[in-house]
Amino acid sequence: MVTTMSFGQILKDLSPETPVLIAGPTASGKSALALDIAQHQGGVIVNADASQIYACWDVITACPSAKERAQAPHQLYRHVQYDQPYSAGHWLRDVQLLLKQDIRPIIVGGTGLYLSALTEGLSEIPAIPDAVRTKADALSLETMQAALDPETKARIDLANRARVQRAWEVQHHTGRALSAWQDDPTDATLPVEQTAAFVFDAPKEWLTPRIELRFDQMMDLGALDEVQEMRPHYDPNLPAFRAIGVPELTALAQGDITQAEARERVIIATRRYAKRQRTWFRKRCSNWHWLDAAT
Repeated sequence: MVTTMSFGQILKDLSPETPVLIAGPTASGKSALALDIAQHQGGVIVNADASQIYACWDVITACPSAKERAQAPHQLYRHVQYDQPYSAGHWLRDVQLLLKQDIRPIIVGGTGLYLSALTEGLSEIPAIPDAVRTKADALSLETMQAALDPETKARIDLANRARVQRAWEVQHHTGRALSAWQDDPTDATLPVEQTAAFVFDAPKEWLTPRIELRFDQMMDLGALDEVQEMRPHYDPNLPAFRAIGVPELTALAQGDITQAEARERVIIATRRYAKRQRTWFRKRCSNWHWLDAAT
């Protein structure tokens, strides 16, 4: 059930000792709520967005600004090099190390796999050899999709190459479907019932203008300069270069498309991503506190 709660109402019933989880579609206001809570009650804001981990991206992935980072402690932002392998398992281990420091975490982001790994547990899937990853890089999306079992197909976003390739690599290397591994997880690091868990409900008609505005602000703040700087390293097979906006602005920087075309493509890609996020949260976060982002 979606509820309308003001920030004051949220704080009224929120213990300063309680870990906080904040999820929601891109551009829905997650980071602003996390910063408000940290400023009023204390805590460390921990990133749970798979694009904001990369050191090469700041503006283009809408990382908290330097001013915002100065107002409260932030962790796991821009801490991974563009060519460094990094999975949900890596992120979970990083969070576990933070929790050992006896912090009050305010974990915020829109990457559902990170949040489910934290709150539900994560399967101990063996590391994928470089040779298997190289083989997968050369395959088409359709070829990898066709090789997956029906249960895995039902669980992942089949339009997301990174997710499909991960499933194919696991199945090819271990001989066991990703869905089978997922059905045998380790214990949860931070079960939902031990937290204050919030998820933003962001209607499409409300979110779309915010997505459009975010692109324009991103361009004003120098997103194209970030892409230009990384062009010598551009590799579409690396997850860092699949972040929304990077392929489109790379095409713009190369003169392949106009800025208007880049803007349209980024907005469409972001809207589609937000739709996938909303679908995931409805399926997996039904026991969280749902907030109306439009109020």
